[in-house]
Amino acid sequence: MIVSSSATVAKRAKRVKRTGVSPSSKVSLPSERRTLVFCLALIAVVLVSYSLVIHNGFVDYDDNKYITENPHVRAGLSWTTVEWAFTTYDEANWHPLTWLSHALDCEIFGLNPVGPHCVNVLLHAANAVLLFLLLQSATGFRWRSLMVAALFALHPINVESVAWAAERKNVLSMMFFLLALLAYGWYARGPGLRRYAAVVCSFALALLAKPQAITLPFLLLLLDYWPLGRVVAAAETAQGGNAPRLSSAELIWEKAPLLLLSAASALVTMMAQTTGFAVKPLSQYSPLLRLETAVISYVRYLGKALWPSKLVALYPHPTKLYPAWQVGAAAVLLLLVTALVLRARGQRYLAVGWFWFLGSMVPMIGLVQVGDQAIADRYAYIPFLGLFVMVVWLIGDLAQARQISVRWLAIPAVACQLALGILTYRQVGYWHDTESFWVRTLALTEDNYVAHGGLAILLHKQGKNEEAAAHLRAAVAIRPDNWPAELNLGAYEFGLGNQAAAIERYQMVALHAGSVDLRAKAFADLGLVYRQMGQPMKAKQCFEMALQLVPGQATIMVTLGLIAQADGDLPEAVRQYSHAMALQPTDVGYLLLAQALEQEGHADEANAILQRVARFSRNLPQARKQAEALLAGK
Repeated sequence: MIVSSSATVAKRAKRVKRTGVSPSSKVSLPSERRTLVFCLALIAVVLVSYSLVIHNGFVDYDDNKYITENPHVRAGLSWTTVEWAFTTYDEANWHPLTWLSHALDCEIFGLNPVGPHCVNVLLHAANAVLLFLLLQSATGFRWRSLMVAALFALHPINVESVAWAAERKNVLSMMFFLLALLAYGWYARGPGLRRYAAVVCSFALALLAKPQAITLPFLLLLLDYWPLGRVVAAAETAQGGNAPRLSSAELIWEKAPLLLLSAASALVTMMAQTTGFAVKPLSQYSPLLRLETAVISYVRYLGKALWPSKLVALYPHPTKLYPAWQVGAAAVLLLLVTALVLRARGQRYLAVGWFWFLGSMVPMIGLVQVGDQAIADRYAYIPFLGLFVMVVWLIGDLAQARQISVRWLAIPAVACQLALGILTYRQVGYWHDTESFWVRTLALTEDNYVAHGGLAILLHKQGKNEEAAAHLRAAVAIRPDNWPAELNLGAYEFGLGNQAAAIERYQMVALHAGSVDLRAKAFADLGLVYRQMGQPMKAKQCFEMALQLVPGQATIMVTLGLIAQADGDLPEAVRQYSHAMALQPTDVGYLLLAQALEQEGHADEANAILQRVARFSRNLPQARKQAEALLAGK
C-alpha cells in the first residue's frame, strides 16, 4: 500500500513537471480565504499604481470625440441614446456597449474626468482578479496564477488601456472576454446547453464593447490543448482527468456558434471602418510594407514586454520599406522561437502562450491597416497574457527542477512587480493633460505628424497661433497628404486675412481627401471664406455641398438660413432654421427662427418660440447678442 501510494505521488509529480498543470485535489487547491486575500491584494496594487488618475483630465485625442464633445454621450442614458449606440458607426467603430458605458458615466458623473478614470481603474482591477481566478481554476497553481495576474495588473504597457478615458472599450471588452473564458472552463468540466450559453453571451458582450475579442474561438482551441487537456492527443494534460476529451474535429465543430459571432463582428467592424474611411488603401501602404511592418511589430511588442520604456499613445506607421536586414532578423527570431516552443512538448504552456500572443495580435498587426499607427500599447492587452504565462510557468518549472525554494523566488518576483508598479505609476502621470500627452509623444517618436497636428490644435486654443502653424507645417512636411493639418493651416491663413491662401488649402482638401467628413469640413470652411468675401452664392453652393456629403449638420443649416434671410428669402430661412432646431436646438437658433417668422408676418408663432427660449436659455441676453452678430454677418 505504501509503495503504491509513493508511486502515485511520483507519477503526479512527474505529470506536473511535464505539463505545468497541477492535479485537482483538496490539498493542491487553495483555501477560499487565501483566494480572497490574493484577490484583494491584486485590487490594492492596481489602485495604488493607478492612483494618479484622479488628477488626470480628459485628453483631446479621442476623449473629445467619445465623451466631452459627443452630444449623444453627454445626454446620458435614454432610449434615444440606446438606439443611437446600436445604429451608429461614429469613430469608424461599432461598439454599442462602450457608447452606453460612456453615457452612463455622463449620467452619473457629468463631465468630471475623475469618474470615468476611476471606473477604468476598477475594471482593470476586476480583470486582474478574473485572470487570477481563471488560471487558478484551470491549472491548480495558486502562486503562478497570482504572478501572471500581477504582471497583467502592473505592466506599464497596459496604462494606455486604463488611463485613457476613451479606451473604456478595451477594459470593458476584456472583462467579458475573461468571463467567457471562465464560463468555458465551467462548460469544459461538464458540457451542457446552459453552460455553453454563458460562454456565448459573455463573448457577445465582449464583442459589443470592442471587436478585439474576435479571436476567442481560436484561443479556446489553445486552452483545449493546455491547460484543459480536452484534445484526445493531449489527454494526459487534463487537470485531474475530469475534462471530457474530444477529437480536434469535434472541438472545432463545438466552436461553430462562436465562430459565427466572430464572423458577424468582423463584417460589421469592416463596414464601420470602411464607412468612416479608417481602413487605409493599398496605395497608401503597399502589401509588402504591411507585411514587413507586421513582422517588425511582433518583435517590437516583444521588446516592450521585456523592457517597457518610451511608451506613448501613437507610434506612426512608416511610409518606406524597412532595411532588409531588419526584416530578416525579425523573421528569423520569430521562426526560432516558434521552433523552440514546438519542440518543447513537455511544456505545452510554451506553445499555447506563444501562439496566443501571435494569434490574438493578428487583427491588430496591420495587415489590414486601420488608422495611422504601426503598433499601439492598447493592442497588447489580450496578447501579452500568453507571454506572461510562458515566462511565469517556465520559471516555475526551472525552479522546481533545480529544487529552488519558493522563498528565494519571492525576492526577485516582488522586486520585478515593484519596478513595474513604479513604472506604471509614472506612466499614468504622462496622461495628465493634453499638453503633457503630446509633448511626450513628440519627444519619444520621430516624424510623428499626428502629434504635431494634435499639439498645434492645443496651441491654437491657447492663442499661440504662430507656434501652432509651425507644428502644422511640420506635419505637412512629414506627410503631404495630411488633410487635417491642411484644414487647420487654411484656418490659420483665414485668421490672418489671407483669404486666397485659405481657399487654396480648403480646395485641396475638398478635392483630394478620402474622408467624407474632411471633405465636408473643407466645403463648409470654403463657404465661410466666400461669405466673408461678400460672395453669398458661392458660399451657399459650398454649404450645400457640405450638407450633401454629411447631412444633418445643424450649424450649416443655420448659416444657410442666415444667407437666405439676408437675401430676403424668408420662407427658405424659416425652413433652414426649423430643420436645424429639430436636429440640435439652441437658444441662438430659436431666436433667429423667431425673428424670421416675425418678419414673415407670423407674430404669434414667433412669440411662442420666444417664450420657450426664455424658459430654457441659461443666458438670454448673451444669446440675443450672438443672434444679432450672426445677422450682421459677424
